[in-house]
Amino acid sequence: MELKEQSIGVFDSGVGGLSVLTHIHASLPDERLHYVADSAYMPYGCKSDQLVESRCMSIADFFVEQGCKAIVVACNTATAVAVQQLRLKYDIPVIGMEPAVKPAVNSSRAGVVGVLATSATIASDKFKQLGLRHGSEARLIVQACPGLVEQIEMGELNTAKTRSMLQSYLDPLMQAGMDRLVLGCTHYPFVSPLIREIIGEEVTIVDSGDAIARELERQLSANGLLSLANIDAQDESASIVFWSSGDIQKVEPLMSKLWGKATVPNQLLF
Repeated sequence: MELKEQSIGVFDSGVGGLSVLTHIHASLPDERLHYVADSAYMPYGCKSDQLVESRCMSIADFFVEQGCKAIVVACNTATAVAVQQLRLKYDIPVIGMEPAVKPAVNSSRAGVVGVLATSATIASDKFKQLGLRHGSEARLIVQACPGLVEQIEMGELNTAKTRSMLQSYLDPLMQAGMDRLVLGCTHYPFVSPLIREIIGEEVTIVDSGDAIARELERQLSANGLLSLANIDAQDESASIVFWSSGDIQKVEPLMSKLWGKATVPNQLLF
């Protein structure tokens, strides 16, 4: 198969990266995609940097074995820990995540921007540098959200426990008068309807999925890797392959729910 017609590998610690995959598939419908949910090691946010880097390298090796022409690290924690090492090791485009602080700051009228993220993302040097670059332009209020990824991975997108958790995380941001809310984890868009109920209509919710899809398209184009194939929209099973390192029987219903149609993930055996 010609290189430009080969697949793009997208991965996350679990199903959260499906929010990014949705943007990529919408923007680049003729690209073949592999998605890995590393569910057996979910969440990355509470794992050691050494383990997260090891998992990222193993998954990237798998994508290269599958002949992927680009890799998207659809996880803020994995990006912070391993994206530089991935770029040094592989000679294909590697696109990482970054909380959309810059566009939120640039568009904020109140000058107050809330950020929801995992503890690992907040503690990373990459995120600290992001705060230093933009913290002088607006007041950034950063809120760690322990337990929220796990709630989403259990499919509890609108339960009393998830609502209570989000309420406690969002209250300080609302009290501070934020008018932009950055979702700094790829899992969080799946609870954005519940977030919207809590924060109301006046606050703009900002996530990175669309920007990542645009950057992927830019890098593919710059490297002459954009697919020229016209994939039949009715035959998605041929163009998107799902994988999980977790219990397939547990992962499949949640993955199908979040993707919006039936998916049958393959078992990842490492």
